[in-house]
Amino acid sequence: MTGVSGPGRLDVAVRKEGDGVVVALVGELDHGTADMAREALEAEISAGHTLLVVDCADLSFCDSTGLNVLLATRLRLQESGGEIRLAAMRSAVARVFEITGADTVFTVHPTVDRALGVAER
Repeated sequence: MTGVSGPGRLDVAVRKEGDGVVVALVGELDHGTADMAREALEAEISAGHTLLVVDCADLSFCDSTGLNVLLATRLRLQESGGEIRLAAMRSAVARVFEITGADTVFTVHPTVDRALGVAER
């Protein structure tokens, strides 16, 4: 697992899981932390990974800038035949996706295992 820490507001941890890569976002994804998330996601795409699962279990906040990072990542992956899946989204963050309509363009799963297509134990 590799990780990048921000100035106390966002931590990004990346780990390989089966055929995918899980990118765990911990904290707040907003204007001040969007570049950190963008760089981590872009690095995985550049490394050739085509399935990214964003673990939102510990993501406490997401604003429009953060949402745009995820939307741009989705488009970039689609260009290469890849896919982004969101997992374990908290209700406060899910509400942002509902209000903006972004919940209709992302596949959101209740758990990371489900997003990866792994049978839960």
